[in-house]
Amino acid sequence: MAKTLIATQTASASSTLSFTSGIDSTYDVYEFHFTNMHPGTNNVHFQFQVNASGQTGFNETITSTSFRALHNESDTATGLEYRTGADQAQGTAYQSLYEDAGSDNDQSGAGVLTLYAPSSTTYVKHFVARTQYSQEGNYSMEYGTAGYINTTSAIDEISFKFSSGNIDAGTIKMFGVS
Repeated sequence: MAKTLIATQTASASSTLSFTSGIDSTYDVYEFHFTNMHPGTNNVHFQFQVNASGQTGFNETITSTSFRALHNESDTATGLEYRTGADQAQGTAYQSLYEDAGSDNDQSGAGVLTLYAPSSTTYVKHFVARTQYSQEGNYSMEYGTAGYINTTSAIDEISFKFSSGNIDAGTIKMFGVS
């Protein structure tokens, strides 16, 4: 499997980071690698949404599921949780890639979102994400999200943001996978 870097977005107190070109039929799989995503606001969710070709508003219909594993900094609590509130059942909201992110200077998040066959005009578009981040209550969190975008139209744009406030810092790289 070879990965080709297509584009890089770097945040600096940015409301969103969006890729509005480069998602096309060149690759059947696209990966978005995000590193050191640091929110300007405490206790927020890092999220994504897409546009079908020719559409605006980043509001495509998503069905998803999420879970997280946790371990606190003081080594007094651990857990594995299904995240019912982060699921969408034919929703059009931004999809959380992780929740309750901390904005302390030593807190950030990283991970990979994989989008399958975004140019297909026959099938829905599947995605899977795995992230690691520092939660606002000083927990180390491993977060998993998967689902599908319920459109047979080609997807050609993607947007990332925190649920409130800005992306204080961080980098997202878009790769084509062959």
